[in-house]
Amino acid sequence: MVSLSRVFSNKKLLFGGGIVLVTVIAIAIAVPLAINGGEKAEPEPTNQFFGRTVLDEVPLIDGHNDLPHNLYSYERNKINNFNLDQDLRQVPVWSESPYSHTDIPRLLEGKVGAQFWVAYVACKTQYKDAIPRTLEQIDVIKRMVAKYPQYMKYVTSADGIEEAFREKKIGSLIAVEGGHSMDSRLALLRIYYELGVRYMTLTHSCNTPWADASPVDNSPEGPMNDLTVWGREVVWEMNRLGMLVDLSHVSHGVMKEALEHSKAPIIFSHSSSYQVYPHHRNARDDVLKTLISNGGLIMVTFYPGFIGGARNIDEAIQHLNHIKSITGPDHIGIGGDYDGIEAVLEGLEDVSKYPDLFDMLANGAFRNGTTFEPWTREDLRKLAGENLLRVFRAVEKVRDEMVGVPPYEDLLPYQEYVKAGVEDQPCMSDLDIHKD
Repeated sequence: MVSLSRVFSNKKLLFGGGIVLVTVIAIAIAVPLAINGGEKAEPEPTNQFFGRTVLDEVPLIDGHNDLPHNLYSYERNKINNFNLDQDLRQVPVWSESPYSHTDIPRLLEGKVGAQFWVAYVACKTQYKDAIPRTLEQIDVIKRMVAKYPQYMKYVTSADGIEEAFREKKIGSLIAVEGGHSMDSRLALLRIYYELGVRYMTLTHSCNTPWADASPVDNSPEGPMNDLTVWGREVVWEMNRLGMLVDLSHVSHGVMKEALEHSKAPIIFSHSSSYQVYPHHRNARDDVLKTLISNGGLIMVTFYPGFIGGARNIDEAIQHLNHIKSITGPDHIGIGGDYDGIEAVLEGLEDVSKYPDLFDMLANGAFRNGTTFEPWTREDLRKLAGENLLRVFRAVEKVRDEMVGVPPYEDLLPYQEYVKAGVEDQPCMSDLDIHKD
């Protein structure tokens, strides 16, 4: 039999506990109401998506950086006592240059996973010393990468890019900008590949005897050669080697012909949309549509002179959105052209700003307040690097399939030199032996 005193004691505990419970519930309800002025509190997001997180999942592969040219311009390629692992905005000459946008601290801040470093020499070297100058730039790229093994890894393949990313290093590749660097000699193209060059831009801003550069599209005389028969052999030899064919800087006609004749997907390493801004350096919609069937991609540049408009990050996003509307998300990438441009976009001032761009694309909002359809995580992964890795592997596959194909070794026909107006070029000694 339970005593009355124990029953009474238990009742007090239950009553006291009940008061405590009611008080807790009342506070839990009252506090949010007080904070929200009597309205129900909205639940806080538990899985908010930021675009920059994609850059921790896949390598951000930038298609074009001209830092090696600045190493030549400002340091004469003497880099033993030059420190790229410092903020160059604090270094005389570099801090004063409108062309300087790259150093290791900013590359790390920008989450850059891989970079095509460009061995560029000016068009004025054509028919003169383009070859030795290009070799010097290939050399300085290799020495730069070797100097910073804790940050960079020299790679020559799609697998190499991914391996460097797993090691948390910047996969570093070599590119040659301009067919004038091969001096119309297929042997040079093969040598460049052996030295590690993994793409060549068919022209820079000057024509070669076998391909037109984009300025001809604004010329009253119009195209000279487009892509000649021998120019097709350049493309095929690049296919055979496993070298990416880059169509930035070429004319509209060369774009179409290279896309038609290439056996492998092509790239635009740093170009934008002609529809958004009609500059001859940009790709027209008919080219973008052909790019789909070719399987290639266009890597959008941030140079204000090529993208126009208000010169801020919104303009770059307009180009990205338009190209995506034509090609879908599978044929687009990033080719900033940093260190090769004298003006930058507000919001994309240097290589540290890529995460901001990816955040804006994920959020679907311009700086001016207008909105667009947000890019999905899958879209952003493709933009960052998956598209370039796919294209690179497809190019490597074509190379492997062409193993039994002998090298293309035809000499450029003498008449093509004549047509280009360089048959009497005094710096070339053997043109006469090619006469028919």
